[in-house]
Amino acid sequence: MLPQPSTAYLDAMREGIERRARAAKAARARIRGRGAEEDYEGQERVWRDLTALGEDLRGDLHNLAFDLHDHPEEAFQEHYAVAIIAQLLRDHGHEVEVGVGGLETALRAEAVSPDFDPQRDPTVAILAEYDALPGIGHGCGHNIIAASAVGAFLAAAQRMEGARGRIVLLGTPAEEGHSGKEYMIRAGAFEGIDAAIMVHPFSFDLAEHAWVGRRTLTATFHGVSAHASSEPFMGRNALDAATLAYQGFGLLRQQMPPSDRLHAVITEGGQRPSVIPDTATMSIYVRSLMAQTLKDLSQRIDAVLDGAALMAGVEVSKEWDVHPTSLPVRNNHVLALRWADTQERRGRRALPGGVVPDTLAASTDFGNVSNLVPGLHPMLKIAPQGVALHTKAFAEYARTEEAVDAAVDAAVGLAQVAHDALREPALLHAAKEEFEGAGGVVRVE
Repeated sequence: MLPQPSTAYLDAMREGIERRARAAKAARARIRGRGAEEDYEGQERVWRDLTALGEDLRGDLHNLAFDLHDHPEEAFQEHYAVAIIAQLLRDHGHEVEVGVGGLETALRAEAVSPDFDPQRDPTVAILAEYDALPGIGHGCGHNIIAASAVGAFLAAAQRMEGARGRIVLLGTPAEEGHSGKEYMIRAGAFEGIDAAIMVHPFSFDLAEHAWVGRRTLTATFHGVSAHASSEPFMGRNALDAATLAYQGFGLLRQQMPPSDRLHAVITEGGQRPSVIPDTATMSIYVRSLMAQTLKDLSQRIDAVLDGAALMAGVEVSKEWDVHPTSLPVRNNHVLALRWADTQERRGRRALPGGVVPDTLAASTDFGNVSNLVPGLHPMLKIAPQGVALHTKAFAEYARTEEAVDAAVDAAVGLAQVAHDALREPALLHAAKEEFEGAGGVVRVE
């Protein structure tokens, strides 16, 4: 029987989460995003209407979430997904454009207030993801992301009264291992957008959480082949260089900030033991919590690879970012506070940032969007604590009635945040002010 890793660290982490969650509960009044000048009665009418519309859409969202789950498609191949989402939108009377932002499986629909003026009035984008993982399916719950976003758009579109502006639904393909949103940014799909909002399933309800930036790298070492027994001195071993680089990464981790992550595998290292390999290839992921530290770590990786090649007497070629970099997510606290309020009213407790440790962090191309405009990317509990993303267990929880309940809660919440951003100029102004104070627009290049 294989020895099992100790759960001591996870146990201590869970205890810390519960302790911080109790402290956050005592201060829940501070996460209400209501403004003093707001028309309370009008806001209550909007909330009641959006809640009713969200519940009316429950059957559609259930069918959409389960249908996507039953037909998982990998990045850039989401033809079935985009077709059924587009048909659902058309069934509700919306015009849909498929193949936007330079991607065949991206889509766009919009709803505008009667007096909408694009030169004057704001636009809020609700983002949907729907790609799946190879071999696992919807182990990241993108079927729930799509159902939540579609439900939010349909509900908000039916309740434009009192709002002034435009709500856009953007279907964004290829998040898993890729950067579909960055391609759409470069193609102009986010031009004219003032804020972007979406949710992501998880094992906690979180108003804010850390998401690290990610770069990808393929490094290939080029040496000289030789017979490993009769003339090994005539060879230059490319696998030696890859091994040295792998060990170098392990030593580098001691000097990395706690939020940085580095993963590598050797995908090619020779064919026969009797032949010194003249080619060896590594696939590498580099992650960090800040854009600058991601850049710094990338430079250290370059140095390790160059050093390994020098020691083995070979050459190295490096191909960074076959798909564009995913930047760290910049959470917008103003929008997160409003989201937390909607979820409290739905019976959920959306915990503030810092309750769940930043070490439980993955990467998403929404980071690129959140560095372009104010962004909301909360986490939505659909699975018990301890069930990790990108697992078959999480995929099973993404096809449950409880997950559909969460999608309806999220649809109502996103619809409310979008409506509030159009209805309350002060809210969007505060979100933009925070965004500019955090550094303004940051682009991958």
